Amino acid sequence: MEAPGFWQDQGRAQKLTRQMAGLRGRVEGFELIRSNFEDALVLLELGEEVEDVDTARELEQSLAELERMVAAQELELLLSEPYDERNAILSLHAGAGGLEAQDWVEMLFRMYVRWAEKRGYTVEVLDILPDEEAGLKSVTWQVSGPMAFGYLKAEKGVHRLVRISPFDTGGRRHTSFASLDVLPEVEENTEVEIKPDDVRVDTFRAGGAGGQHVNKTDSAVRLTHLSTGIVVSCQNERSQTSNRQAAFRLLQAKLMDLELRRRNQEIAALRGEQPDIAWGSQIRSYVFHPYALAKDHRTKYEKGNVEVVMNGEIDEFIQAYLIWRVKQQR
Repeated sequence: MEAPGFWQDQGRAQKLTRQMAGLRGRVEGFELIRSNFEDALVLLELGEEVEDVDTARELEQSLAELERMVAAQELELLLSEPYDERNAILSLHAGAGGLEAQDWVEMLFRMYVRWAEKRGYTVEVLDILPDEEAGLKSVTWQVSGPMAFGYLKAEKGVHRLVRISPFDTGGRRHTSFASLDVLPEVEENTEVEIKPDDVRVDTFRAGGAGGQHVNKTDSAVRLTHLSTGIVVSCQNERSQTSNRQAAFRLLQAKLMDLELRRRNQEIAALRGEQPDIAWGSQIRSYVFHPYALAKDHRTKYEKGNVEVVMNGEIDEFIQAYLIWRVKQQR
């Protein structure tokens, strides 16, 4: 980083800096595990000599913490696929069901924001479409932090909610769906080339929260990629320039994902395999009534405390998916 000219190429410098931060974090994690292991050995030897109850209790707590740290480090080692280290761009869309489905989108969005905040990641809302009555019709946001895409790729798919609807005066049980798309952030403009003639740029007045400035100026930006028909929009920032940059970032990510899926389908066809369409399937159910249970339909991992899950405690689901994914690829 101190080498002459290192920061002249901002894209390359940022990539290397992020890689270095990831490697440093892994090394520090191993060093911390070794240090805690050595401390536990000292406690064990001390406990054998004095047979003290307090020492035994402290050793038990130390071993529990050591087990947690090892599990977290094992999870990080599973993140070795291309793009795992990158930031993630997520998009939630309400399925059929009106207000109930829109409320479900808002609940899921809150869950992922809380998960990100607990990890110290930053969250940037790129586009949001609230409903006048309740909930969100759709929301797109970016999560920035080490291995963000590596973790969040486990969440891509359809999420199902079963509960007594607060919008049903008859107190009946409803089933709602929301789809989540997860993309890795594209590195600068070098990975995906977008020809200016292939993009139609439209500006419009943003809706929702944002104050009078948002509603009175054409600050929101919508991009239409003419070759593929992909449409993206951004209306979060006050500046039209900022929205335009964010929209192009999202379009690049979608185009890269389209190309990766095309390549995977070609490889599967050559091998005589059925193309993977798991990205569009129902991956998890969250049941609030008649019982409480969050269950992943791919890994079969489940958790009875749904409220805790909705508060962002989804690491166990992510770890179970990453382990399952490795086994599926063998």
